[in-house]
Amino acid sequence: MYIPDEEALNQITKSEFVTIHDTHWGIESFDRAIKQVCGICGFMVRDSQAIKTQIFCSLQASVRLEKMRSENIISNWFELQRNLFTLVVRDYIVESLTNAGAA
Repeated sequence: MYIPDEEALNQITKSEFVTIHDTHWGIESFDRAIKQVCGICGFMVRDSQAIKTQIFCSLQASVRLEKMRSENIISNWFELQRNLFTLVVRDYIVESLTNAGAA
């Protein structure tokens, strides 16, 4: 079991703590987004080459999403996912209504 050095912890300043916390939060946010938006963990394949391909594609998607965010095209990765979902649902409803009217 890890027991932290209390003396060393007491020497950390508030600004150092904020820096460490913000860095940690950025890592956690990236981890959550790359799993939920880019699907890096949801492997539908078993072949090692296919898994490597999926990891590569997920990382490439994350880079593109981050570029879009940095260029203010989107405010965050989840916005794009939400908007895509909304468009898919809208298109499904419109298609269903059109097909129901034709029948």
